[in-house]
Amino acid sequence: MGLWSCFCCGDSLSAGGDPVRLPEPFQLPAPLPAWPQGGDFAKGTICIGELEVVNITKFQNIWSCSGATFYEPKEVPGGFHCLGHYAQQNDRPLQGSLLVAREVASYQLMNREPALEKPLDYTLVWTNADLNEDGNSGCFWSPSPPKGYKALGYVVTRGLKKPSLEAVRCVRHDLTDACENYRSVINMENSCQVWNTRPCHRGMAGRGIPVGAFFCETGAVNSEESSIPCLKNLDPKLRAMPNLDQIHALIKHYGPTVFFHPQETYLPSSVSWFFENGATLHQKGIKMGDTILAGGSNLPAGGTNDHEYWIDLPDDDRNGYVKVGNLKSAELYAHVKPAHGGTFTDIAMWVFCPFNGPATIKIGFASFALQKVGRHTGDWEHFTLRISNFSGELSSIYFSEHSGGGWTDACDLEFISGNKAIVYSSRNGHASYAHPGCYLQGSEKLGVGVRNDVARSDLSVDSSTKYKIISAEYLGNAVIEPCWLQYMREWGPTVTYNSRSEVDTVLSFLPFFLRFTAEAIFDSLPVELYEEEGPTGPKEKNNWEGDERC
Repeated sequence: MGLWSCFCCGDSLSAGGDPVRLPEPFQLPAPLPAWPQGGDFAKGTICIGELEVVNITKFQNIWSCSGATFYEPKEVPGGFHCLGHYAQQNDRPLQGSLLVAREVASYQLMNREPALEKPLDYTLVWTNADLNEDGNSGCFWSPSPPKGYKALGYVVTRGLKKPSLEAVRCVRHDLTDACENYRSVINMENSCQVWNTRPCHRGMAGRGIPVGAFFCETGAVNSEESSIPCLKNLDPKLRAMPNLDQIHALIKHYGPTVFFHPQETYLPSSVSWFFENGATLHQKGIKMGDTILAGGSNLPAGGTNDHEYWIDLPDDDRNGYVKVGNLKSAELYAHVKPAHGGTFTDIAMWVFCPFNGPATIKIGFASFALQKVGRHTGDWEHFTLRISNFSGELSSIYFSEHSGGGWTDACDLEFISGNKAIVYSSRNGHASYAHPGCYLQGSEKLGVGVRNDVARSDLSVDSSTKYKIISAEYLGNAVIEPCWLQYMREWGPTVTYNSRSEVDTVLSFLPFFLRFTAEAIFDSLPVELYEEEGPTGPKEKNNWEGDERC
């Protein structure tokens, strides 16, 4: 990285000299309860091997520029050290955090290099002032670590004076893991790009721990991988993960209410209701299907999807009755797993619908309700709560949207009661969203794509009361997984029609200049929209063991 200089607003003043309105700290709508006791969950400090870490959420702002503010942690406990500073956009509530660390006392007596060391010096990476000035300028400094150590963040100063060597600590390289750039914070007049980062290795097996510090680059960012690492949890016991009583308390406190569209036809049900009302198991080459026993005990278990079996609706007069679901029986199925090296808990809440309805496509101001595209038996959708193991506070929710989705921070959620958020389920397709509206799977700019309409209605399920914990692998035998969860084959039959032809029929009526644009957009949509094979269950999804797609 080289040294760059540009001019932009300094400190908390705008370009015209007016004060910048800094982000207000975010708080959940209701206080946190007293969580059930046991283990190190919500104790404030987490041991990750040779280090103990504390999550700091109170900040002192240092400097503001071009719509972003840079902070250092406040109220750092005695003996703990900052690892880098935090960057935040000004148009969002302040919901950041920074980890501070100290060496575990017992490791200090061992014959090894210290876990933390002071930097040897600092390198000026970027400033908005001339080198001969020292006023309301801001500077980004990269700590120069000793040999065998790595800097995990940057230090920000107001003015050109170098930071104190006491400002941060560097971490021994074997206690770190690789990071990647995640969300852009600010691009300051194209001279310095500032990013938030996250661990490269995520999911249940990932041990990377985000520090909360930012990454900056003065030239073009050539890869997603950041040059600053994150921490790594080397404690195999993941002591801060919640026990079973604590999981129940978390779901009861945070469990969202899922609202279905007021015109929704295909509602959810419990899996047991689906089986008890005539769902059948089919095997390739055998004409008649078998009744599925309660709990799915006669479903083939384990292995992978060999396309030899599938589940279908009843083939008698119950078909239409089962297809529309049974809201009264509906419940959400919770999979609890570690995230970010066990410093967070992910609670994936799965919703089952016996049937997924047909899609509606939008082209400009016109909408076309299709008859076949999108229809299939056995629809599994989910959303995921991410909860801090330092405090038990809800950090964000992942909203799964068909083959994609994204995280929404707690400050951007809509809450219905206390700290319980709202999840909106799209009409017919059951994708999840944080706010009501019409979301296009395609091009919002051109108004072309598949409609996902979501709205509040009298059709809802409260996941804080209507849930079952179906898996929490880290707890061993404390949670017994249901038989149906081990069924790795398809929850719906293979569809024999060519669903794409229905879309082509609609496109053929469009004006010539619009037809090819719309066709290109539909060609770019995920293959799942036109998939002719039945969907698989939760355990066959990539996010069961991995992180969410985003």
